[in-house]
Amino acid sequence: MSGPRDTTLVPLHRTPHARRTLVGLSFFGGGTAAYQPWTGHMPAETDLVVVCYPGREGRFAEDFARDWDELATDVARSLREADLGPYILFGHSMSGWMAFDVAARLDGDEVLRPQALVLSSCNAPDRGLTDSELLPTPQDPDERLLEWLETHGLLPRHVREHAGLTEVALELIRADVDVRNTFVYGGAEVSVPLQVFFGADDPLISTDAAARWSALTSGAYRYDVLGGGHSYTPEIWQSLPSRIASTAFAPTGSAS
Repeated sequence: MSGPRDTTLVPLHRTPHARRTLVGLSFFGGGTAAYQPWTGHMPAETDLVVVCYPGREGRFAEDFARDWDELATDVARSLREADLGPYILFGHSMSGWMAFDVAARLDGDEVLRPQALVLSSCNAPDRGLTDSELLPTPQDPDERLLEWLETHGLLPRHVREHAGLTEVALELIRADVDVRNTFVYGGAEVSVPLQVFFGADDPLISTDAAARWSALTSGAYRYDVLGGGHSYTPEIWQSLPSRIASTAFAPTGSAS
């Protein structure tokens, strides 16, 4: 792989003679660390790279993106400049919408678009932001924001116990909330194969989410219902790479 420095496309797992790359997007309110549990569960001949957003980790010195379009443009540019070869693009929760947006921007280029798009724990963007998805809010006090981060597994104990790191976490989540609130669905669709994961007990996912997603791709489509809530169970999350189907997706609606 060549192109953007490792601070933007962070390699977490490399394998000799890789035939494809699984590209994850940083979580909103977090970074690349949430993907570390995947490194022991990667399919054969598959590298793992995570896109780090501006303003965090190795890109700490850069300004945060000011709005959704600026961040999507940054991610799409990073993928265009990288020499990834065949890759699958993955996004979880609000970063699922970002992955979909970026895939739509690259869809017209047969060389640069992903082989497949895999999304996790997110409603279809054509329904817009729901009241639940508008949480946390810019007006929330620090403690409420920290509670939200802890609930979603985005605030490790060592960060919570360190005043300086906690301040960084708060700055990051507030910046991401501002970006999220500028999202507007513009009618985008994709032609690449699409796989969507939902948690069986996720209260944020609407009952029509699977059907809505199927209407947003002209390629192969499947959805899988997994155990747990918005972030599944720890065991399911860490083994998620092994659940990602090949580009010739099997029939939809499987559950495990």
